[in-house]
Amino acid sequence: MSIEKTISSNRISTKEIVLTAMFTAIITICAWISIPIGPISFTMHTFAVFCAVCILGGRNSFFSVLTYLLLGAVGLPVFAGFKGGIGVLVNTTGGYLLGFLLIPLIYLVAEKIFGKSLAVRIISLIIGLAVCYAFGTAWFMFVYTRNVGAVTIGKAMKWCVTPFVPFDLIKLALAFVVSDRVKKYAKI
Repeated sequence: MSIEKTISSNRISTKEIVLTAMFTAIITICAWISIPIGPISFTMHTFAVFCAVCILGGRNSFFSVLTYLLLGAVGLPVFAGFKGGIGVLVNTTGGYLLGFLLIPLIYLVAEKIFGKSLAVRIISLIIGLAVCYAFGTAWFMFVYTRNVGAVTIGKAMKWCVTPFVPFDLIKLALAFVVSDRVKKYAKI
């Protein structure tokens, strides 16, 4: 492959930039959608991240999530509950937000190594979600221990992961259905 082809294949087109920005906005809007079920509220963050990955692919969805996190870090109220600022990211749940970056990265690596089959796409998103949970839970335990006191991994999982897994898997399935239709009708 010539150098010109390599450089041009690494460029991001105007269409990709617009779609990446659009998904940053969609992730923000979905962060604001809160569904209370009992004592826990579920946001649509993960649904938007899954849709971004399925529609944009690993590279561009990574940039979309990164832009979302950077906007929040500088203080724009893009996070759940219309919150913003670096304080949200360094708080107990900040690891889950930062873990969103791992989902498109894992998807991108799986896509490069194993191809773009449906099984690879589904498995890579499930693994990405599991790694996001692991990173977020480790972060939660670190921050919680520093601020409140020691917490066991079992307790952290019970608080931060177990209630969310079924809903995140439902969001993943919905994202596949929605993404396939969007790609088909929008010709993305």
